[in-house]
Amino acid sequence: MSLFQVAFPGFAPSSGMAAGTGEAGVRLVVGGVHTSRTIMLAELSMLLAAVPAHCGREGYKEAIVGENVLGKSTASTRRLSDKRLGELYALDSSFPLFRILRRLWDLDPASRPQLALLASLSRDRLLRASAPAVLRLVPGDELRRDAVRNALHAEYPDRLNENTLEKVLRNTASSWTQAGHLEGRTFKRRRRVEPTPASLSLALWLGHVVGFRGADLLRTGWVTALDCTPDRAQELAVEAKRLGLIDVGMSEQVMEFAFGRLVPTNRRR
Repeated sequence: MSLFQVAFPGFAPSSGMAAGTGEAGVRLVVGGVHTSRTIMLAELSMLLAAVPAHCGREGYKEAIVGENVLGKSTASTRRLSDKRLGELYALDSSFPLFRILRRLWDLDPASRPQLALLASLSRDRLLRASAPAVLRLVPGDELRRDAVRNALHAEYPDRLNENTLEKVLRNTASSWTQAGHLEGRTFKRRRRVEPTPASLSLALWLGHVVGFRGADLLRTGWVTALDCTPDRAQELAVEAKRLGLIDVGMSEQVMEFAFGRLVPTNRRR
């Protein structure tokens, strides 16, 4: 069965987003990389394998444009790849989002597709708009393009012409396939992913950044994007605590989360 038969949980509280999301590296209002690219998982993997974790934004740019670590054929393609990867992931250690992504990426390679998806969801509005149409599917169900099309029209009623919309449909489907939620070439079918303590830690942090608190952090769009129920999320949160990623406090019906161990500081350096 689908994780949510009634309604898709939001990526932000109904009361509105918390302040400071931009400083954390989260961009929920802007972002449209999927008009031309996907989450670029292969390129991100190559880049993070080639560049030391301590590098700043210019170091990543130099690796992509100057050293051509992605193996692009032209200078313009290298520059565009740098721009799109920067839009999706920030590639800047001054942002907590990227510091967390980089730490968890190196810590748990099996979590990388989920980590890339979560980071991209936090910075690309088009990908987020496609999420309910994909995540509502029962494993084995075929993805219906009309469902994604309707979701995108609802998000951008006047801004996507037919050609652009077709590109977004293809690119979002590819991104969900790279993340593991879809499989197949011509016909995409839903498959379930297995969340990890690392990916759950990022999902909880993203929920916290946008304004969710307490047990509500277990039932957000970020957690649902991992095919994770609230009960499973609680189990993984306890495991993440054991691994030293987050802190979890439980007393009677009250749950509290703290993320100081996941990211030392939220201030830009």
